[in-house]
Amino acid sequence: MLKTYLANLAAELERPRLERPFGSGWLSGSAALLCAVVAFLMVVALRNPDLLTTPELAMVRESAFFRPVLYLVLITAYVLSALSLALRPDKTLGFTAMAATLLTSFVGSLPTHASLKLEGAFLGLDFFVLNVLFMGFLFVPLERLFPRNRDQVLLREEWREDLFYYFVSSLLVQVLTFLTLAPSRLVSGHTDLGTIQAFFGGLPWLVQLALIMLFTDFVQYWVHRMFHRIPALWRFHAVHHSAKSLDWIAGARMHFVEIVVLRGLTATPMFVLGFSESAIQAYILIVYVYSSFIHANIAGSFGLLEKLVVVPRFHHWHHGEEREAIDVNFAIHFPMIDRLFGTHHMPEGRWPKGYGIKGHPVPRGYWRQFLYPFRRAAR
Repeated sequence: MLKTYLANLAAELERPRLERPFGSGWLSGSAALLCAVVAFLMVVALRNPDLLTTPELAMVRESAFFRPVLYLVLITAYVLSALSLALRPDKTLGFTAMAATLLTSFVGSLPTHASLKLEGAFLGLDFFVLNVLFMGFLFVPLERLFPRNRDQVLLREEWREDLFYYFVSSLLVQVLTFLTLAPSRLVSGHTDLGTIQAFFGGLPWLVQLALIMLFTDFVQYWVHRMFHRIPALWRFHAVHHSAKSLDWIAGARMHFVEIVVLRGLTATPMFVLGFSESAIQAYILIVYVYSSFIHANIAGSFGLLEKLVVVPRFHHWHHGEEREAIDVNFAIHFPMIDRLFGTHHMPEGRWPKGYGIKGHPVPRGYWRQFLYPFRRAAR
């Protein structure tokens, strides 16, 4: 019965645009469910801050406006779910949102308890919620206003898988950060770079930021190209290329092993060369947003900018399934790197006809995709 109910809920969320006109209760039900889930996750995180929250986000959670906003989200979920129940013949969305809202209120009203601890370890549940909300509010309106594919709905095919990728990478942010920094610590521990670090650390802040983007993109280009050329590594990278539709959340689809290798090697120049901490933090924010931007379902010509920086059409060609799209456009920030090494491909006014890998060999589902490279290697 539960499996059937969840299937009905998924079908409701993924209704084609023509089957959910304005005033049908679909929009209010979907928004109510989103608000209820966000509130529930944040309430759970706040009840167990030592285990489920990111220390770097403490300032946000402890700010004066955070809890009032959380209460407002909860009230909004209740009102919208009631509206959906009144308007929509199928009560699945409204009922689920109302149940999630009441469950959140119940959990939030439970007596306080000692927060679970795991010897300094934590899971970034709050990071996941705030990250998805920030990116969603930034890119969903842009994709609605300037869509590359006008027929692509918000909850398109495979959206649940990509959201789960976002969830896993956010939840394990501490582990990924440690593994990302490991190569840099290894290099720093065996090399005296004092003079070089003093030079780069003394440069103007904007120059540091520009150099970080250039150096990391140069390293990323070759690591990325290596993932395409070496069969054992391609099996991991194929997971990222298995997406049949591109939007802002598709960039999260990356195998855990690839994330560790790509981030670890790409970040090495940034941490080893002595750039200021504020410039590094600014770059990390930029690359988070930029990764979503270049995968986004956003059309349009960016004119001269297309020659200077990577735009969605440039990276979409990297994901195209046509023959001409194979092994091109490896850069993430600067297309001149691809021009320099002969892998630049940007046909005037054209986009790929389809996305993914020819024949679509990578299976559906997060865990099947996680095991896919190892099973292929065993064969």
